[in-house]
Amino acid sequence: MNLSRIPSPKPFTHLLALPPSLRTRAFSVLNRPAPNYPGHVPLTFLERGALAVGSAFGALRNPYRHDLIASLGEATAKPYFVTRLRHAMLKDPTGRRILRDKPRITSKTMSLERLRQLPDNTVGRAYAAWLDREGVTPDTRDSVRYIDDPEEAYVMQRYRETHDFTHAITGLPVIIEGELAVKAFEFANTVLPMTALSLAAVVRLKPIERRRFFETYLPWAVSNGLKSEEVINVYWEEELETDVEVLRTRLGIEKPPDLRDIREALKDQKRAEKATKGARERVGAATGV
Repeated sequence: MNLSRIPSPKPFTHLLALPPSLRTRAFSVLNRPAPNYPGHVPLTFLERGALAVGSAFGALRNPYRHDLIASLGEATAKPYFVTRLRHAMLKDPTGRRILRDKPRITSKTMSLERLRQLPDNTVGRAYAAWLDREGVTPDTRDSVRYIDDPEEAYVMQRYRETHDFTHAITGLPVIIEGELAVKAFEFANTVLPMTALSLAAVVRLKPIERRRFFETYLPWAVSNGLKSEEVINVYWEEELETDVEVLRTRLGIEKPPDLRDIREALKDQKRAEKATKGARERVGAATGV
């Protein structure tokens, strides 16, 4: 027997040497461990993979399925990415306070009526106005279920609940084109895989939208996401009365071109061209030319 052909056990030794948080927990669906926090669902390696693949295809077919996007984010956040985000918070004084206080952003903890009465161009007023314009509320974000560590689950929940503040201070709407721009910014800023995987929805854009995304909004997202402060460390509840421009400057974020204004201008141009063409056709019919 040739002992040189026997596989070395070193890879298994290295695996066992990893921190417990980075090891794959070994259990089956028949002996699933107890949840670590309310709503937690422990997953096997195969279940997590199936969840990632299934939610990715489902979200590509329907980018407005927030539940699938949330599941994709959780299934792909381990073993490294949400841990890195938690470490980034631990290195930052404000991030550490957020982890200690664990604030939640819901309609119960944040009065939209009060925010609507704040001065123009404050973060709180911009946030409330954005929610009203887009027809969403702070309660539209799903709860984290598939991340095992309770504090890392909170980090993912915090990212999820502050996502709309990123929309608000950038002015990008929730239409697919605007959402892709925010996701690209978030990937450069947080490195969460789900934000990059979501960019596959670019195939659903019309040619003119896709060209605008690649020429204008993707370069803006990558540049600003990389150079700005990590937005996970913003204590938004303490910034509600801050001027939006002041906060953007402090974070190092440039405001992108207004996507709604660009789309409206394009629609007006098309309507004008259509009206001009119709007038010419009527004149031609009347004159026989």
